[in-house]
Amino acid sequence: MINALLDTIKIPSDLKKLTKDQLPKLAEELRAFIIDIVATKQGHLGASLGVVELTIALHYLFDTPKDLLVWDVGHQAYGHKILTGRKDVFHTNRQLDGISGFPKIAESKYDTFGVGHSSTSISAALGMAIASSLKGETEKQHIAVIGDASIASGMAFEALNHAGVSEANILIILNDNAIGIDPSVGALKEYLTKVKTDRSLAQNNIIKALNFDYSGPIDGHNFKSLFRELKRLKNKKGPKFLHVITTKGKGLSQAEKDQVTYHSPGQFDAKTGEIIPKNSKGLSPKYQDVFGETIVELARGNTKIIGITPAMLSGSSLKMMLKEFPKRTFDVGIAEQHAVTLAAGMATQGMIPFCNIYSTFIQRAYDQIIHDVALQNLPVIFCIDRAGLVGEDGATHHGVFDLTYMRAIPNMIVFAPRNEVELRNILYTSQLGLNQPIAIRYPRGRGVLFDWKKPFEIIEIGTGVCLRDGKDIAILSIGTIGNNVTKALEEFPSVAHYDMRFSKPLDENLLHSICADFKHIITLEDGVEKGGFGSAILEFMGKHNYKNKVKVLGIQDHFVEHGTIEELQKKNGIDVSSIKKLIGSLS
Repeated sequence: MINALLDTIKIPSDLKKLTKDQLPKLAEELRAFIIDIVATKQGHLGASLGVVELTIALHYLFDTPKDLLVWDVGHQAYGHKILTGRKDVFHTNRQLDGISGFPKIAESKYDTFGVGHSSTSISAALGMAIASSLKGETEKQHIAVIGDASIASGMAFEALNHAGVSEANILIILNDNAIGIDPSVGALKEYLTKVKTDRSLAQNNIIKALNFDYSGPIDGHNFKSLFRELKRLKNKKGPKFLHVITTKGKGLSQAEKDQVTYHSPGQFDAKTGEIIPKNSKGLSPKYQDVFGETIVELARGNTKIIGITPAMLSGSSLKMMLKEFPKRTFDVGIAEQHAVTLAAGMATQGMIPFCNIYSTFIQRAYDQIIHDVALQNLPVIFCIDRAGLVGEDGATHHGVFDLTYMRAIPNMIVFAPRNEVELRNILYTSQLGLNQPIAIRYPRGRGVLFDWKKPFEIIEIGTGVCLRDGKDIAILSIGTIGNNVTKALEEFPSVAHYDMRFSKPLDENLLHSICADFKHIITLEDGVEKGGFGSAILEFMGKHNYKNKVKVLGIQDHFVEHGTIEELQKKNGIDVSSIKKLIGSLS
């Protein structure tokens, strides 16, 4: 591919050597470069394509990295990465030991803030602006680009509320494309849709009421409009807000038409845009689809069942329930805290809320889980998707903390199914009428069973199962990582394997038996070792004065970077070969 202009850009200062008339051609080359790489290497696509002109304009007009630029959410920043010295390594994006799929302070001085989750940019940029003011750096610019529906999150509103009464030199750019991963929802989205055609609404709006210099909406793909407003706002002090309209997936017709699919499409043909079909024939279903189909099946027979998710209808497969039960399915937007307390409110009235949130996102609602659910002992069913290692999205998205942070909460049941049948059965059990909250955590990706649609069975809370008897060595696993043990033990017929299923409450009767019968005990989890499942086993043994030799396998005390799940399991010593090696050393 010939990139006559793009190849000359090593750092943003090189942009200023181009004339403004050359920038549309540069935008064309940058889009083509992103499409060409993502088509084969995979990653987020639509969001970065939508902000190509805005990315170029910001780096052209402002003096980055002296002027501080924050992206929100971070998957908009591929163009930014390419223009800030990472073009030659962009093909390593999201791969083991390659560059991150999100801005990352440790990766580049142009990445001013790590932004893997949403709605943090205004708070971060405001903090930077206030710090600059205190240091007397009055000419420094602080820019937050907030898009993909992130503006509707509570944290963004908290920051707007503060920024509006400050004298901070901050520019907030709303990249309004009316979609996150799924189409945006809520009253703010409806307002932003109306303001695009009714300019009178733009003159009297909530942003102006919060003391911002509001301008827009303008066409975010028009360089003349961008330059005109950005130049004006650059020379104006205080809090400013620019409303920019963009099209997610701009420049690839299929991505513009099907923005949900092309948010992160996998491999596709760079020339035609057609997605390359994955050979899923003969493969087991994704865990999210097992959840989606099962909750619909249960909702048909139980009218009290409610489905709730914060902007993850597609990712959680709650879209299946939305299609059949639209009045009992709620997408609340990027608002994890609200989702949890909404579920709590429903539970007080006898409803059975299934609150489905990704493991790494539900961390944002920890206060609500403790105070609004567990403290009041309300039977909310937390379905925690993307638990454990998730792969290429990296440190911001791995769900490795949930076993620890959920286990610490009084009244909380914590369950991890080993396979699809166990996921179905615990969902069935939970809606029969628990007297306390439960957290059900399961991974991204496909399961291990082909025949998983079996009649429902009740799972007794706090019980584990013996998968294989043995002597001397017993392996205790929790969740789908236990399938690695099953594979490893093909070479070690005398080693026992127990699927504990619950990290809280523990099956103490089973544990007493295990501690009495085995000299060596190995625990295995795809979560952090500190405070997790292995810690729970050690606490039990300490309480009862058992002296067995125990080896805890899990994620050690570090943030896990990006790579395939298989690569990361190996790197963290929880893959099949590592288990075999450990057993061999003990045998």
